[in-house]
Amino acid sequence: MDFIKNLEWRYATKRFDTTRKISREELELLKRSIQLTPSPYGLQLYKVIIISRPELKEMLKPVSWHQHQITDCSHLFVFCNYATVKDEYIDEYIHTRSGILHIDSGQSATRGAFMKGKIAEKTPEQKTNWLKNQTYLALGNLLAACADLKIDACPMEGFEPENYNRILGLEESGLNACVIAATGYRSTEDQTQHHLKVRKSTELLFEER
Repeated sequence: MDFIKNLEWRYATKRFDTTRKISREELELLKRSIQLTPSPYGLQLYKVIIISRPELKEMLKPVSWHQHQITDCSHLFVFCNYATVKDEYIDEYIHTRSGILHIDSGQSATRGAFMKGKIAEKTPEQKTNWLKNQTYLALGNLLAACADLKIDACPMEGFEPENYNRILGLEESGLNACVIAATGYRSTEDQTQHHLKVRKSTELLFEER
């Protein structure tokens, strides 16, 4: 199965080839893979900032533990969760869904009210975790798509979210930087690519009942 072989090929790239860039066609495929990510209720309560401008990546490097992947990669994906769940987000989704599926307004209103009610039951802490977790689903799809396209990637939590928020002006848009991924093509000098994968055995990882 090619998909498994491609997953075996991928690794968290430590050094990127600064001379190679992701093409526009490939970038659109990566965006599509994120767009198709499943999300609770289909709401997609996050936004992804894709950064390719060298000067902006240079600004982010000091608040990313000075990791070279930030500036050496072709494109940096910043996954941002919504800070809060506003009724207008749900209303917008319901409106879009109704138009695509040709559903009557009464049925749509009932569904929207149900969603608002279930989300309102969550504590503030539960909402925060729920919103952040959604970005990781999207990150997973990006990493799988990168492997399938033989594009290298490195998911990263080693950065300062509050400073990303400040530099990118995210708080003004009700967003919070949650997790990032550097993407591009591995350098021939990156020795990590030659390391064997260290994973739990299937016997330890899975239990069938």
